[in-house]
Amino acid sequence: MSKKKFKEIIDKCLKETPCEVVIREDAPMKEHTTFKVGGPADFLLRPSGEGFASFCVNILNRCRIEKIPVFILGGGANIVVSDNGIRGIVFDMGAWKGENIQPLCENKNEIIFKSGTGIDEAVDAACAVGLSGLEFLAGMPGTIGGAVWMNARCYEREIADVLSWVEIISCDKVTESGYVIKRVENKDGAGFAYKQSPFQKMDCIILNASFKLEKGDKEKMLIKTAEFRKDREKKGHYLFPSAGSAFKNNRNFGKPTGQIIDELGLKSSQIGGAQIAPFHGNIVINTGNATALDIRSLMNEIAIKVKEKTNFTLEPEILFIGEW
Repeated sequence: MSKKKFKEIIDKCLKETPCEVVIREDAPMKEHTTFKVGGPADFLLRPSGEGFASFCVNILNRCRIEKIPVFILGGGANIVVSDNGIRGIVFDMGAWKGENIQPLCENKNEIIFKSGTGIDEAVDAACAVGLSGLEFLAGMPGTIGGAVWMNARCYEREIADVLSWVEIISCDKVTESGYVIKRVENKDGAGFAYKQSPFQKMDCIILNASFKLEKGDKEKMLIKTAEFRKDREKKGHYLFPSAGSAFKNNRNFGKPTGQIIDELGLKSSQIGGAQIAPFHGNIVINTGNATALDIRSLMNEIAIKVKEKTNFTLEPEILFIGEW
């Protein structure tokens, strides 16, 4: 389908369900990922404000009918987009942000975040009202929607520990009139596991997420978040463009993946502009001129060498997106 046809469909949906939308054609995805690599998306849409959900449902339905591929973009913090880019439409959720604080009872509170809210913004919002439980996410890049989808984990805590419910546009259940908006409750962590959430098995868009938090001491919370951010800085998370951990940890290996890579002498391995960080065995960095193919090739090479020398099969944590 031609880009002209794509644009006609977008314009038609905007007339039917008005919404404030930034539209970019041939949008370079390197500007929308923490790795700073990736070719162009045919169209990138960044909707916001009133009418957001209705517009999302409408254009998703139209894309389904016309068989136009759609990719949902959060903070771009855990992906590598192909040098060839992404065909179809990229839905940038980054402008769908903000929070709503609701008292549940005398001793507990709930915060509902729009999925495009930055993780660090969410942590600060909770701390500002003295609600504790999200501090472990301090300094993490990305959005709440992405964190929920990935069941983000660090410092021995994960999203599922504090998640109450998630509101989604369900693309699994499509009625004749379009997609369904529904709420998914977190029932004692069912469907969640290490870096896994039930949403990874659904065709959906995460709209909002609610967290049950505890009243805390603001001063102590701020000290704790500062410690986490300092720890990430000390580990080199912000020195180069990257996506954090390249491979998942596996407890069956008996040690962290970064330690395995380090002990095999693979740290600092490099292909093109992609390098295993000299300061951490499980972080791949863009030294300045890396391509998406450099990153993928390096990760494949590391996985092969680890398999040969230990018989461990490394599972990428980074998602490879687009036309490879």
